[in-house]
Amino acid sequence: MNVMLLYFATLKARSGIGRETLEVDGVLTVNRLRQLLEQRHPGLAEALPSAVIAVNRNFAFGEDVIPDGAEVAVFPPVSGGGNPGPTLFRIAQEP
Repeated sequence: MNVMLLYFATLKARSGIGRETLEVDGVLTVNRLRQLLEQRHPGLAEALPSAVIAVNRNFAFGEDVIPDGAEVAVFPPVSGGGNPGPTLFRIAQEP
């Protein structure tokens, strides 16, 4: 399977590239992607635990499966980075 990786801000600088195609055998989860990227780009190792991952423009987490042909964006945290992932909010009519 193939996925298109897009790196933003400091992660683009740390990886030395803005985009690349990654070919992977088997099931690819967000956790596995982080491991593969750490091996592929050692400069990303320190930042990957707090990086935000979006798959096809939706936030993705740990065991989420990344489908073949997906666009995967890798962002540094906007601020902080101590939490395991972003805080998501929903605007709703009901309480």
